[in-house]
Amino acid sequence: MSKLGKFFKGGGSSKSRAAPSAQEALARLRETEEMLGKKQEYLEGRIQRELSLARKHGTQNKRAALQALKRKKRLEKQLTQIDGTLSTIEFQREALENSYTNMEVLKNMGLAAKAMKAVHENMDLNKIDDLMQEITEQQDIAQEISEAFSQRVGFGDDFDEDELMAELEELEQEELNKKMTNIRLPNAPSSSLPAQPDRGSGRMPGAPSARRSPAASSRRTEGEDDDIQHLAAWAT
Repeated sequence: MSKLGKFFKGGGSSKSRAAPSAQEALARLRETEEMLGKKQEYLEGRIQRELSLARKHGTQNKRAALQALKRKKRLEKQLTQIDGTLSTIEFQREALENSYTNMEVLKNMGLAAKAMKAVHENMDLNKIDDLMQEITEQQDIAQEISEAFSQRVGFGDDFDEDELMAELEELEQEELNKKMTNIRLPNAPSSSLPAQPDRGSGRMPGAPSARRSPAASSRRTEGEDDDIQHLAAWAT
């Protein structure tokens, strides 16, 4: 077993101590990353100084130049190790962040499941079915009421239109008969057409007398009445 393993195992009290929370572990990892970042900056500065010394001594003091290059190599090796450590810490931090996120999600989902369970305990499926049925019935009633209000209200409109049309035709016919009855035909001429004059006597033959007898006037009136009655009968 390596010394490093013995070191971590020798802490025997780790079992007795409670494990740190995810937030605490993440905070420690970020602190370590910050520390190693500062160490990188320091090593990079040292490497540049050692390189400057090696250039300064050059061939004049070859031994000093070689010592500077050796120190630069050791510093570069440490810098490479820190780069690897930082990569490992970054991977561990991301994995811990994902684990912490999953834990929070699981916790919240568990709380939501308990809340849903508590809500459903106060709900009865039979009551829900009854409620939905009642809502459906009330909606149907509301629809019927709306349709009843939207229908045209007619009072006394339940008459047979055929009968009304027949009555209207009778009224029109009566009106037409009255108009035909009031029509007066023109009077016949009081004298007959003039005949050819008698050349011998100088007087028109068959000329009626200037006055008509009452019998002739009565016959003319009766004839006009008969004509009016025939005309009215034809119109109807």
